[in-house]
Amino acid sequence: MTSRPHQPREFEDEPHLIDFMTAPSAELVSLVAMLPRRVVVLGAGGKMGPTLCIRLARAVAAAGRSVEIVAVSRFSDAEARSKLEAHGVTIAQADLLDPEVYNALPDAELVYYLVGQKFGTSDAPHRTWSTNAVIPTFVCRRYRGAQIVALSTGNVYPMSTPDSGGSVESDSLHPIGEYAASCVGRERVFEHFAVAGDCSVVLVRLNYAIDMRYGVLNDIAQRINADQPIDVSTGYFNCIWQGDANDIVLRSASLLQSSQRGNASHLIRLNVTGPGIHGVRAVASELADLLEKEVAFVGSEQATALLSNASLMVDRFGAPSVQLGDMVQWTAAWTRMGGTVWSKPTHFETRDGAY
Repeated sequence: MTSRPHQPREFEDEPHLIDFMTAPSAELVSLVAMLPRRVVVLGAGGKMGPTLCIRLARAVAAAGRSVEIVAVSRFSDAEARSKLEAHGVTIAQADLLDPEVYNALPDAELVYYLVGQKFGTSDAPHRTWSTNAVIPTFVCRRYRGAQIVALSTGNVYPMSTPDSGGSVESDSLHPIGEYAASCVGRERVFEHFAVAGDCSVVLVRLNYAIDMRYGVLNDIAQRINADQPIDVSTGYFNCIWQGDANDIVLRSASLLQSSQRGNASHLIRLNVTGPGIHGVRAVASELADLLEKEVAFVGSEQATALLSNASLMVDRFGAPSVQLGDMVQWTAAWTRMGGTVWSKPTHFETRDGAY
């Protein structure tokens, strides 16, 4: 099991949340000894990027090493930029859709790729395809010979039944909708360069990271708190605490180092999510009890949902440190206190792939 810091009963405020979420595991601190002297994080200004960079910076400090962490993004959020700088992260402001910016980016042997677009696809599919399927070409050409940990999504899989245990990494891809199709496009571009030997790639297929400020549990809790019904048509989901997700994404670089020593494939696929499959109805009922609210349900559970099997992740990295029960308790407490909400719903209930 991944080591964990002391878990609070609830979070006092946003700084408390970020401090806990970015506390590195002992396993991550150990990995720092294997890192090159510079690491580049592309797309570092998104939902996961700032906490991932801070977690890595704290691991580097704990290990007593000198590793430059370069965070690359447009950084439209000045607060996110300042928080990264406060942890010693180097900022490189760039629009990665512009091919002219790449020559100015620093060299690196290890790149974490967090770039992606999901919402707004229905209104501007060209933007989603450009972001998800064009930028990887620029990146693989700029960082030829590097190790790349690239964030992907469980949306590349078809829906599956809960009793199947969810999709595994070797399953065929059957994306639903343009967003998911563009994510398959992203994976195929990375695969092309990996097979050609231009770079080594881990494709991390993430399903539903949980942060108090957004995520499936936040979506459900906010609706309950606003006396809105919960649609259970998509009745099941996986999720993982964002701190654990960031920890595993960062540690996934070790898979590439191992594969190179063994002269194995330059492409590895890894599902990252919690090992459990959870019922929306049961979780919503528990949240409603904790919020002391009534909850109404609409629809009925369909046979399938977007589900991933995390067995390989658990085998390689251990079980996540935070369990669903903890996340439900924290979400209820955060909602009761009126904690910050980013208003970025997951639309986990969407079944037609239109975002």
